Amino acid sequence: MATTLGVKVDEELHERLRVMAEQKDRSTHWLIKQAIAQYLTREEAMARDRSEDRERWERYVLTGDATTNAAATTWLDELAAGRKTPWPT
Repeated sequence: MATTLGVKVDEELHERLRVMAEQKDRSTHWLIKQAIAQYLTREEAMARDRSEDRERWERYVLTGDATTNAAATTWLDELAAGRKTPWPT
């Protein structure tokens, strides 16, 4: 089910939308929907990343477990060389 959402924009933004819609042979409605969907996809990914980072930090604070930079670099070098090895602990 679709719902209508009203968005007020200034004349400059409206004109930019109109021009881009014309260039892409699409409607301004389509452009707005695409922009909203792409924005939400990016923001949701960033929110997931922040949540994962927070969980990792909390786990580190509780356990003190960490991987050294040297171990991580060695692992990345192995990966770049085509050798899949387990993440160092």
